[in-house]
Amino acid sequence: MSALERWRSEKVSAWLYEIVADCEKDPAKSGMFRALGKAAEEQAGILRGDLERGGGAAPPFTPTARARIVAELTRKLGPRRTMPLLAALKVRGLSVYRARPGEDGLDGHPMPVSVGEVGERHRSAGRGGSLRAAVFGLNDGLVSNACLIFGVVGADATPSIVLTTGVAGLLAGAFSMAAGEWVSVRSQRDLYERQIGEEREELERYPEEEAEELALIYNARGVPMEEARAMTRRVLQDPDKALVALAREELGLNPDDLGSPWRASIWSFAAFAAGALVPLVPFLLGLREHGVAIAAALSAFCLFVVGALLSLFSGRNAWLGGARMLAIGAGAGVATYGIGRALHTSI
Repeated sequence: MSALERWRSEKVSAWLYEIVADCEKDPAKSGMFRALGKAAEEQAGILRGDLERGGGAAPPFTPTARARIVAELTRKLGPRRTMPLLAALKVRGLSVYRARPGEDGLDGHPMPVSVGEVGERHRSAGRGGSLRAAVFGLNDGLVSNACLIFGVVGADATPSIVLTTGVAGLLAGAFSMAAGEWVSVRSQRDLYERQIGEEREELERYPEEEAEELALIYNARGVPMEEARAMTRRVLQDPDKALVALAREELGLNPDDLGSPWRASIWSFAAFAAGALVPLVPFLLGLREHGVAIAAALSAFCLFVVGALLSLFSGRNAWLGGARMLAIGAGAGVATYGIGRALHTSI
């Protein structure tokens, strides 16, 4: 990134800091964002100096269209709801909406600030990556292929056509899920890597300003300013640890766990295929006479099991979770069967 681009980035973030500060009702957080905005302006001044020494000049600043849209959304929805958008435009300190730092700012298991945050680190393990892709891929494969099969059965298709349609649905859905998961995780990782790269450049270019930003974040979470600065000085003695701390506290990221697009896509493909295979089993085994009934029974059983497993992540009653998933899947299956029957009759 050129000095001019970095200058524009700092000016945009400084402009957005003021908007976030105006939207924030907590005086401590509002003060932190204003201080971070001031620090961004100072860093922009350093970059302006670099430009002038190189024979160039910084143009008059005007916020980009993207920044204006994010600013308007922040005013309407609040900083908490627009955190990803703000982070993408280099607004730091958003981790104050999550938790307090540990004693050294690096323990990875921050002190909760409310009852709702107790166990947050463990609950979040199921929100992304391969586990999420596996659970929801299994459910999607089961429901979508069962509905597809029941739809063609309703249209009075022969067993061979049902089997061909089911296999095609399995492969098409599995490849689609895998591709979508890869693009999603890869795009997210690209964003995170770019943000961490910017932090690395800033740490090398103006370490004192970055140290003050980190101290401001700690202070906004309730750590006395002198103690926050002492913590920051200890962290910045090791550049690698300093980058990790800045990534975690300013960006809310763990540089060692940004997600693997290949792992997520493979899990997504396998999980969708496993789910989609369930209603196909009787047709693959050549059970033509009772194939539909067996497929419906297997699908119903697996839907209940998937619903019960999902309740482990939601904390709800497993029986209710299983029954709810079974009801949803059964409703979708009956609807597609009815549509297939209606199409067959009309055609």
